[in-house]
Amino acid sequence: MTTPNPKVSLRVYDGAPSLPDVMRLIETELSEPYNIYTYRYFLHQWPHLCFLAYVHDTQGKETAVGVIIGRLDRHMRGARLWRGYIAMLSVDPRWRGYGIGAQLIRRAVDEMVQGGAAEIVLETEVDNAAALRLYERLGFLREKRLYRFYLNGGRVLDGMIL
Repeated sequence: MTTPNPKVSLRVYDGAPSLPDVMRLIETELSEPYNIYTYRYFLHQWPHLCFLAYVHDTQGKETAVGVIIGRLDRHMRGARLWRGYIAMLSVDPRWRGYGIGAQLIRRAVDEMVQGGAAEIVLETEVDNAAALRLYERLGFLREKRLYRFYLNGGRVLDGMIL
């Protein structure tokens, strides 16, 4: 935590120049390993639902400190139901506590709703108390418990819905 009131700006993913920041933030903080094809799946189809948070130092240099990656598509339960999905959210641990994660979520949710989302879902590990508190504070509800969600079977997740 470098500054008491950091200046944070959110920007939509702008392509290849931002990919190293996206990967750095996701790979160092999330427990599930992703390969380049996973990133490409989301970032090429829904770049407008992927945002990076930047902080600016006193010299105007900016550093990416958070990212959210989302998706919006038709849900299998109904041909007319659009469902938003928050696939990945990560904030550099040095910048947690400033509301950056909440800003990223609100921005992604707003974009999904404008795109027609009737609901928005996500999964998070059941022992990630900070993430669960954040999502619940923003209106998400725990909908179901997911066992053996990942291939290694070791993590249990809560499925959440807004």
